Amino acid sequence: MNLSAPDPPANSYAIHAATWRDLNALRRLEMACFPRDAWPLLDLIGVLTFPNVVRLKAVHGGELVGFIAGDVHRSEAAGWISTLGVLPEHRRRGVGSSLLTACEARLDAPVIRLCVRLTNREAIQLYQNAGYHPASVWPRYYQDGEDALVLEKATPYPTQV
Repeated sequence: MNLSAPDPPANSYAIHAATWRDLNALRRLEMACFPRDAWPLLDLIGVLTFPNVVRLKAVHGGELVGFIAGDVHRSEAAGWISTLGVLPEHRRRGVGSSLLTACEARLDAPVIRLCVRLTNREAIQLYQNAGYHPASVWPRYYQDGEDALVLEKATPYPTQV
């Protein structure tokens, strides 16, 4: 007999704009998702307050369970996803894909790029399923010396870069 609660349906996750009021919840999410690379407090404050940053949260039951941020680098004519995290117990339910799609739609750029650990197969699969492909490798990008895989995709969204 299975007494565990069933997984919540994907449509029970709401996506909203994140604000500085989400700082504490975002700190917890960072620690849970990126124990080796969690952003320091000042970076989290920046991502929640700097102008022209797209910052979205996934909420379930009143709790922040996912977060994504990105911005446009006009000099590169590209959008960059700077972070995407979903609490482990909410993964594989479409939350990451929904956040990614929503952020991409708000980044006014012909190309969107992101970095991911070479060993993060689950995230790489998510991004490949969303149409991203390998563009380059940045050696020793992460604090522990692991390389980053740079992925990119062309967007169907109009651009004014």
